Amino acid sequence: MTPYRWRQAPRGLATRRQLRDMGLRPGGQDPVAVIECRSGKRQAWLYEIAKALPKLPMTLAKEAALDKAMAARQTCPGPCGRRYHHCLPLRTLGTCLECHDGTPADPSSYTTTA
Repeated sequence: MTPYRWRQAPRGLATRRQLRDMGLRPGGQDPVAVIECRSGKRQAWLYEIAKALPKLPMTLAKEAALDKAMAARQTCPGPCGRRYHHCLPLRTLGTCLECHDGTPADPSSYTTTA
């Protein structure tokens, strides 16, 4: 596997994020090269754009599964039961800040569950 320095990779290669921005995915191909980021501590795999496949479309089943997973991270298990528009610190606090210590939540940051 060929290593390249930051911004030195040849045309025709892209990272996963770059492929995603183009509407593509690696499609099972192995990385062909690696690029070292500026700090030298991190690296990114490079894939051939020509072998990449189109991204799979979001189906209703996938969207429902994603919403269910996000609801588990965004819903307070405490007495308020609100679903926030961001993930809650459930590992450290166990609830939203309002249920934990009384810090009032901005009403625009959550929705109430029915």
